[in-house]
Amino acid sequence: MTNPQVKPKVLVADDERVIADTLAIILNQSGFEATAVYSGEKAVEAARSLKPDMLISDVIMTDMNGIDTAITIRSILPTCKILLFSGQAATADLLDRARVQGHEFEILAKPVHPQDLLARLRG
Repeated sequence: MTNPQVKPKVLVADDERVIADTLAIILNQSGFEATAVYSGEKAVEAARSLKPDMLISDVIMTDMNGIDTAITIRSILPTCKILLFSGQAATADLLDRARVQGHEFEILAKPVHPQDLLARLRG
């Protein structure tokens, strides 16, 4: 039986700190235990120690893109739910490449409305 007091752990990765921090605040206020990181590499490091239930990641980041981040984290934590978001057209090419490698990811367009995000996470 699961403990109702345990909040789902969410890792938020975006190289735009304001976005990562804002999403983490919204999630923390909405019944999640959210942690913000500011790069794909930091997300992989954090995933190893935090073992999140969910990853929310921007696709286009400066060091490691969100799709490579998601693939790496999924290899470490196969049950981690992954939600990607992007405001850039280059995302389609990256998603196509991931699909060819057998990876499917849910994606939201930036800006992400908090209610849409929460609906996806709870759904």
